[in-house]
Parts: sequence; C-alpha cells; structure tokens
Amino acid sequence: MAIGRSMPPMVLSVDEVQQLQSIANSRSLPHSIVQRAQIVLACGACETNTSIANRMGLRGMTVGKWRNRYLNLGLDGFHDEIRPGRSRTYEDYKVAEVINRALQTKPADGSKQWTVRSLAAATGISKSKAHRWLQKITLQPHRQKLFKLSNDLFFVEKDRDIVDIYLNPPD
Repeated sequence: MAIGRSMPPMVLSVDEVQQLQSIANSRSLPHSIVQRAQIVLACGACETNTSIANRMGLRGMTVGKWRNRYLNLGLDGFHDEIRPGRSRTYEDYKVAEVINRALQTKPADGSKQWTVRSLAAATGISKSKAHRWLQKITLQPHRQKLFKLSNDLFFVEKDRDIVDIYLNPPD
C-alpha cells in the first residue's frame, strides 16, 4: 500500500508525447526545460515520483512540482514564474539627470570632458553606478567624436603619398 498523498493520474495524448520527446531530446533548449519534459514523460509512463527522483538525482518534491505544473498549465508551466526582485534604488529622473549632465554640460573644475569619477561626484552616485549607466547606453564621454586637424605642416603631402601608394602600388 502506498504511503503519502496519491498522485494525480498523468494521461498524455500522442501529440503531447511527441512534443515532450522533442523537448526532452533537444540540445539547444535550456537544461531545466529539457529535464522538466523528461520528468513529465516519466510521469506519463506511470512511474512514481520517488522512482523518477532517484533515477534523475532529484528530490521527490521537485518531481511532484513539475507534475502538477504540467497538469495545471501544460507546456507553459515549464517556464519559471516571475519572481520579485530588489526594487530599484534610483528613479528614472536621476538616470536622466546623469545622462543629460554628461551630454550637455562640462565639468565645473575646468576639465574639457567628464570622467566617470567626476560625473559620479557631481551627481552624488557611485562611480560604478555611473559607469554602468553610461555603458548601458554606450555613452563614452571621454571619447571625442570630432575630427581633429593635424598640426603637421606636411600632413597634406603625407596624406597624398599614402593615397598614391594604395592606388598605384609599386611593382
């Protein structure tokens, strides 16, 4: 006689079995989804949670969880639920303030451009947070996007020589 709660029966149609087998044999899907498909296939073959858990190196509660999730939600139940995370520390206006300051102003100390540290000090955030925000929008205030003319008097002649070499390579 079985001990514990009775398992809900798992009856799988032919189409469900084919879908689950393709997921279970997949090499491109995440391992967690493949493992869940293998669990459901084993449940459909009338194996107990304990035997599935022992064979797959899992806990019985894990097998029961995915059995019930499949019964209630089908294939959509294979994906993890959204979990609450830590709330944001800074609001959108603070991020916008830092980005606008980096784009539209110059540092008060007379420097020509913002560094991550000077931007962080001016806005009151950490330098790692300033770096992350600038990196996320691919803003690099230390790089200038302007063309600079050379101070070399013979720059034009050197430039012509280089172009001539590329267009007319020596034999």
